[in-house]
Amino acid sequence: MQIYLSFLAAALYISSIVLPASRLSMINVVSALAWLTHGAALWLTVFPEYAIRVGFAVMLSAALWVSVFVCWLENRNAALDGLRLLLMPNAALMAVLPGFFPGSLIALAGKTAMFPWHVVIAMLAYSTLTIAAFHAVVMTVQDKHLHQLRASQKTLWLNTLIDRLPALLTMEKILFRFVALGFVLLTLTVLSGVIFSEQVLGVAFKWDHKTLLSLLSWLLFAILLTGRYWRGWRGKTVLSFTLSGFITLLLAYVGSRFVLEVLLHRSLT
Repeated sequence: MQIYLSFLAAALYISSIVLPASRLSMINVVSALAWLTHGAALWLTVFPEYAIRVGFAVMLSAALWVSVFVCWLENRNAALDGLRLLLMPNAALMAVLPGFFPGSLIALAGKTAMFPWHVVIAMLAYSTLTIAAFHAVVMTVQDKHLHQLRASQKTLWLNTLIDRLPALLTMEKILFRFVALGFVLLTLTVLSGVIFSEQVLGVAFKWDHKTLLSLLSWLLFAILLTGRYWRGWRGKTVLSFTLSGFITLLLAYVGSRFVLEVLLHRSLT
């Protein structure tokens, strides 16, 4: 059932970007239907009966699902149509990805009530910081493009897309909303993993690569927020720390699961 919902969500996401820009109300309706269908597919995938599914594809799909929702919320305060045109094709791809890489099932029997909450918070943290990283990439492209416009006029479609984005200062403010929220969720994830490791994960706490990379990612985002509020960091420094923190977090979980599930064909939690 979920595979059909996933492909339906992907088709609706694509439809939302090929509709004429003048049909804004229809675009909003189709986007909402796509998001709801994607959410239903994710629910059936992640929460089968008496179990929870984890994997790099599920995490990426959830990240884009949250991204679409946040983009819709922010679009009420700033014109993010250009960002939507970049986001929807990726959301369509990630909606169907778990169908090809289903990941691993973890039985909830014998697990404490804290376990699913730890997984959900971790997924939300990763999803929010994925939005921040995507946003930082768009800002990098936007900044380079605006500087290059003085020398020559580039492709028309890119000019149009950049023109539909908010100003860089507005984009930066939105970026820090994402980073601050993601940092709070990541802090809760790290604390639950450290303090309640044995109760939540069923194993004693250990210093493996996932733990070290997660802590390093947390540290990078902590330095970024501190530099922002105490030193007024802006521009390339902000983008560099955002992308570095996200890549570190990506390697901590998604990268390792990709190697296990796709390259080594192993199903480990």
